[in-house]
Amino acid sequence: MQNLFVWETIGFIFVIIFGTILHFVYEWSGNNKIVGIFSPVNESVWEHLKMLFFPMLLFSIIEYFMVGKEYKNFIAAKSFGILLGLLFIVIFFYAYTGIAGRNFLWMDILTFILGVMVAFTYSGRKITSAEASSKTNWASLLFLTALTLSFIVFTFRPPHIGLFASPVSKKEGK
Repeated sequence: MQNLFVWETIGFIFVIIFGTILHFVYEWSGNNKIVGIFSPVNESVWEHLKMLFFPMLLFSIIEYFMVGKEYKNFIAAKSFGILLGLLFIVIFFYAYTGIAGRNFLWMDILTFILGVMVAFTYSGRKITSAEASSKTNWASLLFLTALTLSFIVFTFRPPHIGLFASPVSKKEGK
């Protein structure tokens, strides 16, 4: 259990650092489309969800092979933790910008950090609290696969709704 806490703490720090770096990688790559699959390609809320999703998914895979196999609920807990972190970011962002009438960089950064905290707090507690069935683990893997495919597809063909709209593009008249 102590080992799991250490891994969860390292994961929390890893996701914040790697997710923050991801914010800039697409531009640094010269707008490489392959890089754009994993990093934000614009300032939309959807694209910024990649900053939590891909680093946490990567770390969860590593963590699974290091300590996760010991816990039958690991895959389900991580999957639901990721979902809660993503939902927190969306809900908190739209709540605070709805109240304030605009976004603030410091609040956006705080939203990301809190989303990562929600994801790891939930998954860290649930990993050891219950046993998942093989059906739950398969459903969790299916969910993660569908979400990964959604990030890929919607990077290149985003729906025309607010979640996918880039506020920067609107201001620039694009």
